[in-house]
Amino acid sequence: MQDSQPWTRVTGNFAAGVAFRPELPSGVVKRAAALGVGLLAAKLALVSLRVFDGGGRGLLDAWSPLAFVYQDVAVVLGVVLIDLALTRARSSAADYAAWSLVWMLIAYSAFNVTVARVFSTPLTVSMLGAAGGALSDSIFAQVTPGNLTAIAFVMGVAGVVARRDVRALGGRRLAMAATLALSTLFMGPRAAARVDTLGLHRNAAVALGSTYFARLSPPPQAAHAVNLPVEGDALDLGHLAGAARGRNVVWVILESTAAEYLGAYGAKLDPTPNLTRLSQNAVVFDAAYSAYPESIKGLYSMLCATSPAAQTTAQDYVAARLPCASVAESFRGAGYKTAFFHSGRFRYLGMQGIVDERGFDQLFDAENIGGKHASSFGTDDASTVGHLLAFVDEVPREKRFFAVYSPISGHHPYRSPGTGPRPFPAKTEKDHYLNDLYAGDAAFGELIEGLRRRGRYDDTLFVVVGDHGEAFDQHEGNFAHTLHVYEENVRVPFIVAAPGLTFGRVRAPQIASLTDLAPTTLALTGLPRQSRHEGRSLLEPRPSVARFYTDHGPLELGLRHGRFKLIHETEHDRTRLFDLSADPGEKRDISAEQPERVERYRSHLLAWSAERRNAVANPN
Repeated sequence: MQDSQPWTRVTGNFAAGVAFRPELPSGVVKRAAALGVGLLAAKLALVSLRVFDGGGRGLLDAWSPLAFVYQDVAVVLGVVLIDLALTRARSSAADYAAWSLVWMLIAYSAFNVTVARVFSTPLTVSMLGAAGGALSDSIFAQVTPGNLTAIAFVMGVAGVVARRDVRALGGRRLAMAATLALSTLFMGPRAAARVDTLGLHRNAAVALGSTYFARLSPPPQAAHAVNLPVEGDALDLGHLAGAARGRNVVWVILESTAAEYLGAYGAKLDPTPNLTRLSQNAVVFDAAYSAYPESIKGLYSMLCATSPAAQTTAQDYVAARLPCASVAESFRGAGYKTAFFHSGRFRYLGMQGIVDERGFDQLFDAENIGGKHASSFGTDDASTVGHLLAFVDEVPREKRFFAVYSPISGHHPYRSPGTGPRPFPAKTEKDHYLNDLYAGDAAFGELIEGLRRRGRYDDTLFVVVGDHGEAFDQHEGNFAHTLHVYEENVRVPFIVAAPGLTFGRVRAPQIASLTDLAPTTLALTGLPRQSRHEGRSLLEPRPSVARFYTDHGPLELGLRHGRFKLIHETEHDRTRLFDLSADPGEKRDISAEQPERVERYRSHLLAWSAERRNAVANPN
């Protein structure tokens, strides 16, 4: 007859009563073993693949085993507790439910090996939200023999364990297992804080759950961010205030374009010759930063000149909930015809809510542009340029226009739709990326020539920026753009050009943020700055600070102030400081040499982040 409490057994009668010996039933032990081995196999496969890819050798540290398994151990213990509760039901349905939970976690962990191999983290809530139909081409690119083999390995090893007969676990063996598990849970977080795990220690279920609950948690108590002392250089561009008055305005928001890859910023291999030619008579801001290394909330920071906040979604920024002094509204109020042209799709990640009711007379994306070529992410940039030029044709000569052009060339998987030369040898992902930038630049060249043919080039102000950067393992585990705030992720081009505005390339050293884009454009065209703008006009000769963050994985905050760059990782309270004048590649952490500066920057960032989250959570 089965015990009514299967995790205990009567071992004997004593004068004082009945003694019970804890015991885990064989079914619970088998499921725990299958899950534990499956999670360890996933971790082993992940680290092995990263070493095979040329990285991960820095993980060989005495603390690494504890750092890598403690979250997996926590998941196994949690499942054991759920399993014991189910086992009390003593039914085949409960047994089926327990096995279903185990195999679901194993399969999800196996799938996330391929994700973490590229992004150094399993899927988070933000990443899962992004992995929709628009990214199907990017997702399909990861279906490789190596990734499929890793998934099969994890599932196969777990399957072998699940088929073995095991005994119930009790007595000393149970006590030893419990002691080992609890010790791992206690020491694991400390080990992870000592070892740079590159994010590979994260359990897939924990990563998803922790980022989900982070969004549900109330905003931290806001504290006023203490102003930082003035540091750094700035060029006085005040003579340009109002210099573009009466001109048309075209914003070009380049997709996934880091400054370091462009000829205008010193790249020897130039994928954007048309932009480089334009920059020969332009103001080039050398130290411009995205507020957030992702397109949607990054777009909000540009249109509204205000930083987004951590642990928020695109739905938090719709105009009905969070009104702002949009730059398009300023231009429309001044009599400009306004329009937004995007080669992608506004429905991607809630972008529609960012652009709706923001002052645009017309909105065009891949859905209504159509185009000659298409991918899952959008249409070819040449077709988008054609629609923009058709819009210009409809604007009377006596009327001005403000147009935002947002191409998609440069977005993963770096095979943007369209034809035309791609001159770089396509051996690596970065080669494909540079070819993509070249293709996008060709469409930009068509825009410039189209305006020239229409006689509108000489009376147009061009402001060209990147929405964020793109990484190719300049720092190990840093690929694409969303998960870190290194220079390759957040330092972007910021170029202001118009015939007669400047003669020669003027390099401006002041620290710039894309929250400064709208105020600077308004200052150039002689329109008043909006008091609600967080950003400022870069025409003023005043050094400033740029702040940025990412929350696609654990929250990471950063700032650029003078020649210094700080990155604070909240997961393990780890802070790094770089002197970019001596170390532009951010390879040497000097935080131990300047503890007072580190603490000042860290406190400033934490207060700023809390302030921004409270502002978005309580817009009124």
